[in-house]
Amino acid sequence: MARIRVSVLGPARLEVDGVPARLTPLTTRLLVRLVAADGEPVPVRRLHRDVWALDGEQPHAAQRHRNEVQKRVLELRRALDPGQRGDGARVLRTEQLLAGPAPETAYRLVLAPDELDCAEFTDLVDSALLAAPASAADRLAAALALVRGRPLAEAGDEDFARPLVRRLTALYETARRQLIRSRMDLGRHDLALPVAERMARERPDDQDVAELLGSLRARLRERHGRELLRQPLPGAGDLVVVRGDLFDQEDANLVVGFTDTFDTATEQDLVISRESVQGQLVDRLFGGERKLLDDRLQAGLRALRPLRTERVQDKPRGRRVRYPLGTTVPLTVDGRRVFAVAYSRLGNDLVARSGPADLRASLNTLWPAVARYGMYRPVAIPLIGSGLARIVELDRTRLLLMIVQSFADHCRRDPATAPELRVVIRPADLERTDLSVLGTYLRTALLPGSRPSPDSTGIGTSADVGVGTGSQDTGADAGDSGGAYGRR
Repeated sequence: MARIRVSVLGPARLEVDGVPARLTPLTTRLLVRLVAADGEPVPVRRLHRDVWALDGEQPHAAQRHRNEVQKRVLELRRALDPGQRGDGARVLRTEQLLAGPAPETAYRLVLAPDELDCAEFTDLVDSALLAAPASAADRLAAALALVRGRPLAEAGDEDFARPLVRRLTALYETARRQLIRSRMDLGRHDLALPVAERMARERPDDQDVAELLGSLRARLRERHGRELLRQPLPGAGDLVVVRGDLFDQEDANLVVGFTDTFDTATEQDLVISRESVQGQLVDRLFGGERKLLDDRLQAGLRALRPLRTERVQDKPRGRRVRYPLGTTVPLTVDGRRVFAVAYSRLGNDLVARSGPADLRASLNTLWPAVARYGMYRPVAIPLIGSGLARIVELDRTRLLLMIVQSFADHCRRDPATAPELRVVIRPADLERTDLSVLGTYLRTALLPGSRPSPDSTGIGTSADVGVGTGSQDTGADAGDSGGAYGRR
């Protein structure tokens, strides 16, 4: 049996076994007229009056009416019921109506719901209105995907089409509104927004639609909160830039910059400033217990060979054991990781110093540690190098670009590093960070198949500054003591 599909939610079309049937305009209008009857038989005289009047012709003698209708019925039946006579047809049936002194020939279109798009549309919407939000959203989206335009378009505004057109139009509006509500119930305001925007364009004077659209946009702004930018990275997860506090990113692993001595002492701000990110780490995540942080750092550093140890007379304050820049210690805190990465050198004069090459080398060692110990969770990082250990050669915009470029370069080699890189910018730093430059970089330098060039960011590549990207796995365990990642 042939697979039949009649579509009237838009320009009418008939497909048989997936192949469009080529019908003349009058035969197409006859098909639409039979669909509009909603399964009821239509007498020959009424068919001629409705279909041929649409074509601009005036009714003639009854016999001619019958001949014209039968000719179009025969064409339609060849497509719908090939080889079948009227009394044996499955889809386009011939019936006799007893509406007067003599029986009158009539034609009835019999289609299953999956053979007629408006019937399938109605069933999907009706069932969705009684379903749970997830099921409702799925069915409503499938129903709306069937709509290609005005229903029964070939019928114009004829009386015979109005009841079905009104019903389908009302159901279409109900489906769109319910889809918006279902997606909102599921927390998917981003998917509800395009539906509401289209409704607002089509119904500019509908105050209810305007209020719904405004509410959706407000919820999306609220959801994004302090999010300033979100962009998928080729071969990796998303890049997100947020305004706020690093330690408020409770769903993400954190990156905290340290000096090469991994000092934590903040007394009188002599060694480490209380205001620095590493200075806040003790209070914000370790409950003010500096010894707890020190113990975990030292447990991770035991697996590494230090560069050297300063003499007491040369460095009387703070820790004296130095480690290579890029050394990364993953610390477990409340079920997530804090990646303590050395990116600056703390001089014996207690001044931290770093440069672009130092930062790039540290980032190139950081990302493998994130990939190995990060449990594939989002990783949040501040603008490392913008604080007291500032990299004077790079302003905040170029620091941001270096972090993003380094992460993107690494993810080309290891896409499973993290589902999201979240760069957290303090409100005080935002006005000095040009996100439009980052937008240009993302649009031009990170297109699929492209390779960032030194000119794309103005900060060069690893090769330009003479820094490799290799790192050595220490094999340390990533438990509470953290283990460590670094270069011997």
